[in-house]
Amino acid sequence: MRENVRSRIVALRPLLKDPVAEVRTAAAEAIEKLEALSTVDEILATLKTGNTGARIGAIYALGEIGGEKVLPPLVYCARRSEVDIRSAAASVLGRLALPAALKVLEELLEDENSTVQGHAIAALQNFRVTPEIFIKLRKFLDSSDGVREAEAARTLAMLKDLSSYNKISSLLASAHASTRQAAATAISIMPLQ
Repeated sequence: MRENVRSRIVALRPLLKDPVAEVRTAAAEAIEKLEALSTVDEILATLKTGNTGARIGAIYALGEIGGEKVLPPLVYCARRSEVDIRSAAASVLGRLALPAALKVLEELLEDENSTVQGHAIAALQNFRVTPEIFIKLRKFLDSSDGVREAEAARTLAMLKDLSSYNKISSLLASAHASTRQAAATAISIMPLQ
């Protein structure tokens, strides 16, 4: 496929010097679309064959490309066995905030790894969540690990969950500095009652 894309780009390049402005614009737009296809193919190849660092880089590159077309490989990565891959996928899915990603992020709240859970919790602040997800997020306020309760406090505040205000306020006395910091930030961004 890469060869096919490259040959099309080569065929279009002379049109970039066409005397008609509309032709030059159409050629430039066509080349840009074809280059994006080529880039996605290269990124997907890296996801299949690269080492862990390259795969994580590819996940973030898919996030830069964005759109529905990158959702299937990101969902696949979110369900991989490697913690770093699942964590990166959760972060990127959160940044993209595509409604179709909500289900996989909800699944990651149940992940066996607390780091993955933390990334999934943070990712949810960019979504309109269901009452069931609010309940799941509130449970993380009792995690006492310095990560998940901190992410839950920030996320619940961003989602304007006033019912969690008292619990978030109690986190100001946490033994974990990250949790105290997150609670302070959460209280400052939560709407006034």
